[in-house]
Amino acid sequence: MNEDRISRYLSIRNHNMMFAELSSDYLSRIGAADILNGVPVPVRADGAEGSGESDARDIVFDMARVVGGDPLFVYADKYMEFIKHAAGDQAEPMLVSEGARAADSGDFEDACRLLRAALRIEPKSRAALYLYGRACKACQEMATEDEECAARYKAEAMETFELLTMLHPEFAMGYYFLGYEYLNLGLYLKTKLTWQDFLKYSSGETLETQDMDDDVLSELRDEISDRLEELNDPIRIEDGCNKVMMGDYQGGLEILNEYKDGPFAEWWPLWYYSGTAEVALGHAEDAKECFKRVLVLSPSNTEAMEELAAIYALAGDEVNAAKYRNKIKIVRSNAESDMSAK
Repeated sequence: MNEDRISRYLSIRNHNMMFAELSSDYLSRIGAADILNGVPVPVRADGAEGSGESDARDIVFDMARVVGGDPLFVYADKYMEFIKHAAGDQAEPMLVSEGARAADSGDFEDACRLLRAALRIEPKSRAALYLYGRACKACQEMATEDEECAARYKAEAMETFELLTMLHPEFAMGYYFLGYEYLNLGLYLKTKLTWQDFLKYSSGETLETQDMDDDVLSELRDEISDRLEELNDPIRIEDGCNKVMMGDYQGGLEILNEYKDGPFAEWWPLWYYSGTAEVALGHAEDAKECFKRVLVLSPSNTEAMEELAAIYALAGDEVNAAKYRNKIKIVRSNAESDMSAK
C-alpha cells in the first residue's frame, strides 16, 4: 500500500488517550527496561503499573491502536518492538483477534487501527488483510455525509482486497469482496473475471474454504452466479465505451445505440461516449444532444460542458459556447468553495 489514505481519520482516536512513563520496577518485571525506559506509553485510567497479565495486554493493544492510527507516531517503532517482545509469535494473531472482536462490536475504526498494527508485523497476513479490507469497507459505508472520507476508505478497501487476491490467490472471499468494489466503479469486465475466480476457488475443493459454513458458502455462490448473469449488458456497454476510447467510433456507437431506449438509458457514460463518437464522426447535432443528455443525468459534468462549448465554438455560436464556459467556471468555483469549507 503506497499511500496512507486514512490515518487522518484514525489518528483522531489517539487524541483521547492518556500517556505516562512506566516505573523502572515495572519495566524490569516485564523485561522491557531497554525498550521503554523514558518512553511514554498509553495507559488506562485505572492504572497501568499493576503486575497482572491483563495490564500488559492492555498496554499491547493500546500501543497497537496508537501505531495503527498514526504510523508516524514518534514512538511507533518502540511500541512495535515492545509488542513483539511481549507477545512473541502470538503478536500478529493476537492483534488480529482483537481487531475481529472490535469489528464484531461495530467499532470498525478500532478494528482498522488494530489490524493495521498487525499488518505492520506481518504484511502478508491473510486474516489481517481480509478483516482490514472488510473494516475499511464498513467505514466507507458509514461515512455517508463525508464524500472524501468515504472515497478514501473505498480506495483502501479495494487496494487491500487486490493485495489479498495477489498474495493468497486461492482464498475465495477476497474475490467476493473485490468483485463488489469493481462493480461499484462500473468496471464490469473486471467484476466478471473476479467473481468467476470466486466461484472457482469457492468450489469446496480447496482448504481455503473448509472452515466456512457450507450453507453460507452455497448462498454466496448462488448470489454471485445471479450477479454474473446480470452483468451481460453492462459488459457490452463497457465494450462499446472502450471501442470509442480506442478509436473505433462507429463500432462503439453501434453498440451504445442498442441501449439508449432501455433500462440503461439513465447511465450518463453511455451518452458521453456516444457524444464523443458522434463528434469524431462529424455528427455535431447528434453529439450536442448526447452531451445535453449527460448534463440531465449528471448536471455538474464539466467534461460534457467542455465538449458542448467546443462544438458551439466550432460552429461559430459564441453565445452558447460562452454559456457553457460560464457554467464550467461556476461548477469549479462551487467545488473549490466546498473544499475550502472542509
